[in-house]
Amino acid sequence: MGSPVDQLVDLLDLERIEVNIFRGRSPESPLQRVFGGQVAGQALVAAGRTVEPDRPVHSLHSYFLRPGIPGVPIVYQVERVRDGRSFSTRRVVAVQNGRIIFNLTASYHVGEEGAEQQAAMPDVPDPDSLRSLVDVLESELPVPPPNIDRRFPFDIRYTEPLRWTAEEVAAAEPRSAVWMRTQGALGDDPLLHVCALTYASDLTLLDAVRVTLEPLWGPRGYDMASLDHAVWFHRPFRADDWLLYQQESPSSSGGRGLAQGRFYDRSGRLVASVVQEGLFRPLKR
Repeated sequence: MGSPVDQLVDLLDLERIEVNIFRGRSPESPLQRVFGGQVAGQALVAAGRTVEPDRPVHSLHSYFLRPGIPGVPIVYQVERVRDGRSFSTRRVVAVQNGRIIFNLTASYHVGEEGAEQQAAMPDVPDPDSLRSLVDVLESELPVPPPNIDRRFPFDIRYTEPLRWTAEEVAAAEPRSAVWMRTQGALGDDPLLHVCALTYASDLTLLDAVRVTLEPLWGPRGYDMASLDHAVWFHRPFRADDWLLYQQESPSSSGGRGLAQGRFYDRSGRLVASVVQEGLFRPLKR
């Protein structure tokens, strides 16, 4: 079976079945749909395997079109849109049971020197002073949540105490922050690190929307699903080192919530930015 990190690496290790066609596993799950971060991460692996290694990915933009079915393999078809002198572009379509469930466009850029500036990292507690999410949930919930397994490859630590009561939720601002890193070493392949971060970027981002509505863990009052996802990669990083994921929601309306995230390494360098819109539809009781 291997460790959770071994399982993540195996999940992101696609089978090449043709020059530009790859197949990825989709693990069995008690949930009704495949985790969006898995599909985005696998699609980025497929795209990255058709690009020269001196051109790292600098951005991806994607849409979740249909829910994926757990336990059914996903085929990723890569279109080599352009290979210029400095930039390459790839388009990926994810297909399951003959239907398109996801599409992604990624852009790659040869490294260049340029001006440097960034938003400052917020002042938050050091990860070593915080409890892991698994430890917190074991002490607060009688039964583990059904979606907790997708988080096992990562050590996730919220920078503020989780809110459990209606009074605490009512006082919440639409923002959240976590430290995260993989539970073990990932090796030195840069593609694996950017794809692991892409997977992780979908784990907690919509917390910034949900935190003002209900406790983040426990019974849900809303049907939630990722609608789209975009990531910009600014600087090199390692997903097996601590990264701060600062998240906020500037708007929620019409059954949708928008969330923005920034990844900082422990030294304060901004390494990636993320934007996602999610569906928030009240569950019918």
